[in-house]
Amino acid sequence: MNEARPDIGKARLSTGMQRADIAFEVNGAAVSVSVPPVRRLSQVLRDELRLTGTKVGCDAGDCGACTVLVDGDPVCACLMPAASVSGACVTTVEGLSNGRLSALQASFLEYGAAQCGICTPGLLVAATALLERNPTPSEAETQDALGGVLCRCTGYRKIVAAVMHASHHLNVVDRRMPGVGHAVGASPIRLDGVPKVTGDEKFGGDSFPADALAVLVVRSPHYHARFSFGDIGAWAKSRPGIAGVFTAADIPGTNRFGVIGPFADQPALAEAFARFRGEAVALVAGEREAILDLDLKDFPATWTELPHVLQPGEAKADGAALIHLNRPANLLTSGFVERGDPDTAIAGAAITASGTIETSFVEHAYIEPEAGYAYMDGDTLVVVACTQAPYMDRDDTAKVLGLPVDKVRIVPTATGGGFGSKLDVSLQPLIGLVAIKTGRPAALAYTRNESMVSTTKRHPAEMKATIGTDAEGRVTGMVFTGDFNTGAYASWGPTVANRVPVHASGPYLTPNYRATGYAIHTNGPIAGAFRGFGVPQATIMQETLYDELAGKLGLDRLDFRLKNCLRNGSETVTGQRLESGVGIGECLEQLQPHWSRALGDAEAFNATHTASKRGVGIASCWYGCGNTSLPNPSTIKVGISASGDVVLHQGAVDIGQGSNTVITQICADALGLPLEKFRLKSADTAITPDAGKTSASRQTFVTGKAAEKAGRALREKILRFANVSGQATIAVDGASISIREGDATRLIDLAALKADADGLVFVAEETYDPPTLPLDAKGQGKPYAVYGYGAQIAELEVDLKLGTVKLIKITAAHDVGKAINPVLVEGQIEGGIAQGIGMALMEEYIPGRTENLHDYLIPTIGDVPPVEHILVEVPDPEGPFGAKGLGEHVLIPTAPAILNAIRHATGVLVTKVPATPSRILAAIREKEARR
Repeated sequence: MNEARPDIGKARLSTGMQRADIAFEVNGAAVSVSVPPVRRLSQVLRDELRLTGTKVGCDAGDCGACTVLVDGDPVCACLMPAASVSGACVTTVEGLSNGRLSALQASFLEYGAAQCGICTPGLLVAATALLERNPTPSEAETQDALGGVLCRCTGYRKIVAAVMHASHHLNVVDRRMPGVGHAVGASPIRLDGVPKVTGDEKFGGDSFPADALAVLVVRSPHYHARFSFGDIGAWAKSRPGIAGVFTAADIPGTNRFGVIGPFADQPALAEAFARFRGEAVALVAGEREAILDLDLKDFPATWTELPHVLQPGEAKADGAALIHLNRPANLLTSGFVERGDPDTAIAGAAITASGTIETSFVEHAYIEPEAGYAYMDGDTLVVVACTQAPYMDRDDTAKVLGLPVDKVRIVPTATGGGFGSKLDVSLQPLIGLVAIKTGRPAALAYTRNESMVSTTKRHPAEMKATIGTDAEGRVTGMVFTGDFNTGAYASWGPTVANRVPVHASGPYLTPNYRATGYAIHTNGPIAGAFRGFGVPQATIMQETLYDELAGKLGLDRLDFRLKNCLRNGSETVTGQRLESGVGIGECLEQLQPHWSRALGDAEAFNATHTASKRGVGIASCWYGCGNTSLPNPSTIKVGISASGDVVLHQGAVDIGQGSNTVITQICADALGLPLEKFRLKSADTAITPDAGKTSASRQTFVTGKAAEKAGRALREKILRFANVSGQATIAVDGASISIREGDATRLIDLAALKADADGLVFVAEETYDPPTLPLDAKGQGKPYAVYGYGAQIAELEVDLKLGTVKLIKITAAHDVGKAINPVLVEGQIEGGIAQGIGMALMEEYIPGRTENLHDYLIPTIGDVPPVEHILVEVPDPEGPFGAKGLGEHVLIPTAPAILNAIRHATGVLVTKVPATPSRILAAIREKEARR
């Protein structure tokens, strides 16, 4: 018999009951629906009334994304039965503007308070209720009113500012469009910003066809099990509305996918064995109402549980069977970097520090669960879904379904957060299979539980390291080893294993060095890409040891870092000579006055307080932008249409970081035309060139460089056509281009020119691939063309009796090379810091226990302290206008800075992350016991 737990693969809320006519008012208009009385209001708004601005992130009242007003009061629509709004007045995000943006919506755009936009409707609605009561709320009042709405992207600070200052707006959006040649460095509002605040933005689950089959996924209830199916056909026939059940036997292609070819090991649907809890084993497709009523408890699958482990080195006995997963038996792969003679250097060091750090699974916790639909367009499969990597999706989906790649089209929707997990193929081949087999559109939206049990996590790590210095405090050698639990399948485990050894030294000169990273299989959740690819874990190890070394040497902790940081002309641990663009020294120097002030404040506080103590911590980071020693190209196409539009085919998926805006700003200045003339054609494998995946902090650098090249190439074509020099200026006026050089002006009638298939009369397409070199057997080479740098100070208080931590302030200095859009840069810094806070203090995904947004804790609006950003601009000649990547860098130093601050406050280092109150108290008690 099927032993599936009710929380794995369970259908949505059962609604099999009589319908009722329910009349109420929505956004000022009278409506009536015929639905079961207990149907969720969120479902009624989205499915019956097509008001998809109300988002569904959890169906449990935990995330607040579905917040609407009922008779003026904010409520979670997912918790309210439809019958409860009979006769009531409901306001959704679509009702806030009434044809013109509200002052609050305009303020959100000005402050950059919407990034991916999935939580934005809920925040706007909740804030609207607050401003109706109190037009000028304080920060505390704002945080209290919005505390029930979670955001994973922004770090909340810009949201608070937007709400507090909304009354200053007069419903007018200042797009802040810069003049010609001044787009780079300006902060126009997001070019895709307005739909995010009106509710018009379409995410993965917002545009399902009315006739689409709904799909449910049957998932393994066990961490490791053998399974077989019973009479699936009879089961399906006995349930009205079921169109089909599909298993691995129905997959026409190669039932294996993966992000790195040699390690492509994950089946779209498991065959005979399930290797982690939540793995997909079958699909059930049917009419929407039938699927809403369907319970999978009696699905005909028989399970035989097998021994399993969740952590490397862990053993579990099951009768006579014993499984022990550890290296080398379950080693997926390893990465290695060695330079000089670290053993001799450490043996001869004047001062050494050694330690171990263990980190946990961390859930991506984007507010939008995976969602999408597929349909056949002639003989081409079209998949419309949220994703970070449309071309990778296309290739893997084609492989699994046995289709030529040109017969698969991926159309990305808006993506409600990603952070790495939406790089992996998840539902694309599943809905594609149903569409192919049934000939009908097929739609699937994961529940929050499905998303959390089946998708990737940050790799848990068990690390140890030793660092030595000479008597003056210069690092002489370092040895690092890390086991990274990659779970049941490879995903991005190979990338983590290779990236960590390159970065584990931190941005410091380390002449003698050896680092090994191991990716190890277990039966736990798949661990994949997550904002930093293992570098945040390794940086905790390295930066906490740097604090210990500074203490032993009697040196100021910031001064110790300045003494050892990389400079122009330094060689990295891979032997790469950094000729220019090294900004870590400038970051640390910019922090010096903040450091002195914070230490003084902490000393004064601690002199008068005994129950709690204040601590100050610092940590640095560096991060290579793009793939490690691998090809990493992006292609951009830009042209001018016969009607005078500048059309940018921009295939880099914007998951909230702002690439739609930033890449257009770069192209505008390279071309020499105003930003407002540009029209964006976003990622679609049928119409946009491959700009590569949105990962590894590469889009601003790599795709931005391609956009710069394309803009310059298009400019050159126009100038050649006009037979003028490069000093000429160009302008588009209606359907003509005017070219001015000195006192002479020439007009080009665009309508008189022949247009191509895209309607473009002038066009340029350019590709950029960063210049890197392979790493040799000892990890020596040039793994990245550009690195970004940063450093952060954390100020906090620790309650010595409770072990709780109160964050006071984060000061962040980041070298971005050139801030293409400073407001968006600030938003990335604040959002990365918020995720670093979660990693440091609260986020711990425990399989079987924290599989929802109630039990899994992420920072809320009250958990992120004031953030002071210092934008350091040390241009890199390889980057577009000198720019470097930023997305990953901003998260990396936060957790080690917080851990170092806790140690400064308490005298103890928490070596198991997150540093929960119980772990902090345990460390304090252990210290007291040693006394």
